[in-house]
Amino acid sequence: MSSLSVPPPQCLLQPFTVPHRYLFGPGPSNVPPRISTAGAQPMLGHLHAETIEIMDHIKSGIQYAFQTQNRMTLAVSGPGHAAMECAIFNTVESGESVLIAVHGIWGERAAEMAERIGAKVNTIVTSAGSYYTNDEIEQALAKYKPVLFFLTHGESSTGVLHPIDGIGELCHKYDCLFLVDSVAALGGAPIYMDKQGIDILYTGSQKVLNAPPGTAPISFSERACYHHTGPITGLYSLRESLAILAETGLENSWKQHKDVAEYFHMGLEKMGLKLFVQDKKARLPTVTTIVAPPGYEWREITGYIMKNHNIEISGGLGPSVGMVLRVGLMGCNSTKAHVDMILQALADALEHCHKSKV
Repeated sequence: MSSLSVPPPQCLLQPFTVPHRYLFGPGPSNVPPRISTAGAQPMLGHLHAETIEIMDHIKSGIQYAFQTQNRMTLAVSGPGHAAMECAIFNTVESGESVLIAVHGIWGERAAEMAERIGAKVNTIVTSAGSYYTNDEIEQALAKYKPVLFFLTHGESSTGVLHPIDGIGELCHKYDCLFLVDSVAALGGAPIYMDKQGIDILYTGSQKVLNAPPGTAPISFSERACYHHTGPITGLYSLRESLAILAETGLENSWKQHKDVAEYFHMGLEKMGLKLFVQDKKARLPTVTTIVAPPGYEWREITGYIMKNHNIEISGGLGPSVGMVLRVGLMGCNSTKAHVDMILQALADALEHCHKSKV
């Protein structure tokens, strides 16, 4: 008779098959076979020479993707949230003033993190779908005199691509570090870390890079200068995703995402659907926000598309909850063929889902 009071769980005594789905939400994105295969290579020790070599390759790949020469460039173990925490916790002390630009949920999260370490958090807030002028940012820098200014480059909750030019210069004028979250935009929209005066920049592996979640590229300038056991097989995948980006070319990747997004936007407008971000130049090319169709329940639309087309799209998040549908086209998912698939699924959903007459 067994001495164990808890038996083996029946669910683990039979195989589990993971279904294939088209991940066209704001992330994670689908992982192409080349990156999946790289992640399945044999395990190495975290201090083996080959692991160090892979980490050097990743550093070079991140420097290319970020367009930076920063020596302190690495991949943090964890998702984009871990990189956000790494950036804030390593540059801000309790009692210091920080300035957070809140134009979506990721600014809200950054403010919460800074508050937890005792920072004096100041915010500038704008409506969902909008962005800040450099004059507005400078006024806040002069007023609050922060040690750190946080800005989201690609706000996936609202679909806004925030302009970056000139902000780094303003931050340095006021002796402030410039921290940029480019989790949803990196690889899909132009950004130049050194040229634009960004002191800390981070992204996630699971968006345009198409790697599994769990590694977050980050870089610190000399002004901002930050050892742990890394996720070895995750590093294999990240190295391969950065190799694909290098082979494709950053400018080609930016153009691909821009062209596909514009093709998608044209298709949506032909269907009579409205885009949430009215300013075309402020539209994030990796995540499109569509005004929730009047008369429909957005959950029914996303549920219908998942059930009948095996496609994931999402509703709003944070300030955009109940207001939008969010569609992500990142990395290998950013193709016109996938756009046609999504447009067909949306048209089918609008035809078959219940529409209120009120």
